[in-house]
Amino acid sequence: MTTNTLTTTGAPTANGERSSLMRLYLSRGILAVIWAVVFAGSHDSLDAVAITLLVVYPLIDAVSSLIDYRALPDGSERRVTAFNGVLSTLAAIAVGVAGAGSFATVLSVFGVWAVVSGAAQVVVGLRRRGPELGKQWPVLIAGGLSFLVGIFYNIQAAGDDPSLDVLSTYATGGGVFFIVQAILLGWKARQQRSRSV
Repeated sequence: MTTNTLTTTGAPTANGERSSLMRLYLSRGILAVIWAVVFAGSHDSLDAVAITLLVVYPLIDAVSSLIDYRALPDGSERRVTAFNGVLSTLAAIAVGVAGAGSFATVLSVFGVWAVVSGAAQVVVGLRRRGPELGKQWPVLIAGGLSFLVGIFYNIQAAGDDPSLDVLSTYATGGGVFFIVQAILLGWKARQQRSRSV
């Protein structure tokens, strides 16, 4: 998708896409880290605060996907982004419902969402690889880890002592990878500008 867009619309569109993604990734990463810090001190029980935070986290992903979707041209990348946005919205609803149950139920729902959304993130990252948007390694690593961690969460949920402590670590890791990707996009933008001077 990215290569075709750049071929038909030229460098200004490429620079705009990179700048838009950089702002989106940076905002998403910072919000994830803030969420992790707040959640770390608010999940001892499944009270209203904890459940609200659990619902908010996938909604951050859903809103990010919507912003990304609106900026993309028609194609497979846009469809995967739309799928991820719908998935994250459903995950927010499911986590809210699961919050009325137990830690195990919440962790299981979160784990399923992490597996599927991580796979979708890997697909989008692979499609964005190229000379303009870079190798997308931070996004690909974050998506792959999300997939694997989601499986672990479901295993842990079926165990004797499921805990939500792991979710703060999950959000922090994902946030840091998005911030790193934003920094790399900014660095690539500066490289492109220096070459054009």
